[in-house]
Amino acid sequence: MSPVVTTVSLLVLSNIFMTFAWYSHLRTLTDKPLWIAILASWGIALFEYALMVPANRIGHTVLSVAQLKILQEAITLTVFIPFLVLFMKEPLKLDFLWAGLCLMGAVYFMFRS
Repeated sequence: MSPVVTTVSLLVLSNIFMTFAWYSHLRTLTDKPLWIAILASWGIALFEYALMVPANRIGHTVLSVAQLKILQEAITLTVFIPFLVLFMKEPLKLDFLWAGLCLMGAVYFMFRS
């Protein structure tokens, strides 16, 4: 598998864990003390880091750090919107499309030759 495909795959998985670590407690642990939410989030985030670090190491063999960061941000939005709508039960907004288009512009400028 190419380094870019491996990197993107690991970043997608990492972002799924990251999104749950950062935001799922807002829906699932609202009645629990803050320290429980922190420990649960850190437990989930461990898996995020276990995927993010190799993704960046593999990706850096063919991509710049700036390209890795913009790629990660675009993936974050791609993962976050379904999470927001499906898990958090928030309404889908047209603003998500505009934000995505802005990020695609950032991706274009970081990857153009």
